Amino acid sequence: MDKLSITGGFPLHGEVRVSGAKNAALPILCAAILTPEPLVLKNVPKLNDVHTMRSLLAQMGVRSEAEDDALTLSAADIDWPLAPYEMVKTMRASILALGPLLARCGEARVSLPGGCAIGLRPVDQHIKGLQAMGAEIDLDHGYIEAKAKRLSGAHFVFDMVTVTGTENLMMAATLASGRTVLDNAAREPEVVDLADCLNAMGAVISGAGTDRIVIEGVSRLSGATHAIMPDRIETGTFLVAAAATGGDVALTGTRPDTLDAVLDKLAEAGVAATIDGSTIRIKRNGRLKSVSMRTAPYPGFPTDMQAQLMALMTVADDAAMITETIFENRMMHVQELKRLGAAIEVEGNTAIVRGAQKLTAANVMATDLRASAGLVIAGLIAEGETVIDRIYHLDRGYERIEDKLSALGARICRVS
Repeated sequence: MDKLSITGGFPLHGEVRVSGAKNAALPILCAAILTPEPLVLKNVPKLNDVHTMRSLLAQMGVRSEAEDDALTLSAADIDWPLAPYEMVKTMRASILALGPLLARCGEARVSLPGGCAIGLRPVDQHIKGLQAMGAEIDLDHGYIEAKAKRLSGAHFVFDMVTVTGTENLMMAATLASGRTVLDNAAREPEVVDLADCLNAMGAVISGAGTDRIVIEGVSRLSGATHAIMPDRIETGTFLVAAAATGGDVALTGTRPDTLDAVLDKLAEAGVAATIDGSTIRIKRNGRLKSVSMRTAPYPGFPTDMQAQLMALMTVADDAAMITETIFENRMMHVQELKRLGAAIEVEGNTAIVRGAQKLTAANVMATDLRASAGLVIAGLIAEGETVIDRIYHLDRGYERIEDKLSALGARICRVS
């Protein structure tokens, strides 16, 4: 099993290009199920989760061909509308095949999902929404079995904001008869990117990016070409890494308009960011100020950046309070940060981080995808060699992170 070895204490300098967004690519890959014509995607990140999704789609009958960062998917024939446990258990986003399969094939059998152990993340909103659209759904031996001759438009109000739930129902509604209205919908940029792709395929969707999305069902979708949006979480991770090490880094190919909450917190911490089109330059000269934060659905501070900001606050002045409101188990990285010398106490869903003068290296273990990124940042500022185990989590969401960091001057390497 691979590990990362990081020798800390070296400021990051230089320029790096941001990859396509994992959380946009995965639902858009599933959108290929909705049409028998080829869907051409560009700026597709080379990630384990993308590979897993391609394999999942392949066993359903979806062919895909990759060339550089482009991917062509063809779902002319869906042979087997099944997402088996063996493939779903490693990636929760596999649930996104449910809506498209049901809309296109009239049936679907999808295993209840796995993924990072950061919280329950129930799929009841997906099921309730599809039932509101006329689907017959049974839970059988860990599988969701759904049937519908053709889904019908419906008005559905989410009990809670859910990104994958919004995406699943939005995709299903594109081929439903009549109008579907989704209220209390997720507003994340990745939802907007999916809607843009679906509209390019002939769907009629309005309101994406707001809490009310309206979909006018059509009888058929066509092929299209779509570029995946830049990954705002990868962008934020590198911004925080540059700030933590006291570096000067330019990130190219970004979407600054999707990062207001992160950029605001960095500015509050005393880190200057300048924006020039799609390039963000981050530079830190003085000491870091402590900032408190609560995670929230977009446009609030993203839960996927919580661990990274916590790593930054371990070397800031004074104390910071970091409150997690999205996932109940997303503080598992605290114990690993404490192994590096961080002064952190957890009370319920809030971590109190008392800034230290320095972190010292240790062997640590990644517990989930974003916790891994937080440990990488901590390793970049810790004295000595930090070794991070179980980095398969990291490979699910970051494309060649060690190569990108090495190009910026980090002393980091993968150890097999």
